[in-house]
Amino acid sequence: MIHNLNDQDSILHQFIGEMRDHNIQTDRMRFRKNIERIGNIMAYEISKHFAYIDKAIETPLGATTFREAQGRVVLATILRAGLPLHNGFLQFWDYADNAFIAAMRRHHKDGSFEIRADYVTTPNLDDCILVLVDPMLATGSSIKTSIDLLLQHGTPKEIHIATIIASADGVAFVRREFPDAHIWAGAIDAELTGKSYIVPGLGDAGDLAYGAKEALD
Repeated sequence: MIHNLNDQDSILHQFIGEMRDHNIQTDRMRFRKNIERIGNIMAYEISKHFAYIDKAIETPLGATTFREAQGRVVLATILRAGLPLHNGFLQFWDYADNAFIAAMRRHHKDGSFEIRADYVTTPNLDDCILVLVDPMLATGSSIKTSIDLLLQHGTPKEIHIATIIASADGVAFVRREFPDAHIWAGAIDAELTGKSYIVPGLGDAGDLAYGAKEALD
């Protein structure tokens, strides 16, 4: 199922617009902060799909109940661009367990690329609610590689994929690979370049958040 948050009017539009604006992008701290803010919003929206039960508590003046979310959440992130988004989610889901995957594109001289995954750390995923976050979903290859690696550590009861900007092709690919997963997107752009970058997109989220990296041959 696709949840396109761009269909709703909210402050999310402003945060994504600032992330796309090349004049504002020069401020790395603001770029990271906007990613965190979007993580807050997405955590709230996804939480509406959790199961809840009534729980009794005592206040200083009497008794009442509140609705408590059920299910063990594992929040997974693709390094390094996903870190601010992860932090935004974790500010709302402070009880979540955490998983991390180091995955990046390795480009070849003929213009093709492969996904290189060097590191995975995760708790057991059996019967959990797995939420994988990554700011950009271009081709979907990093998402597929990451989920395939994570599923070696258990079978979640739900999979949610949260991204700020996705391509239409990438969304279609992930839907084919994981038809039961929920895909949450702040915006879905129509085009990919020949090198599989999203247009209009925003550029390289990891570089904008943390600085340029040395390219892998």
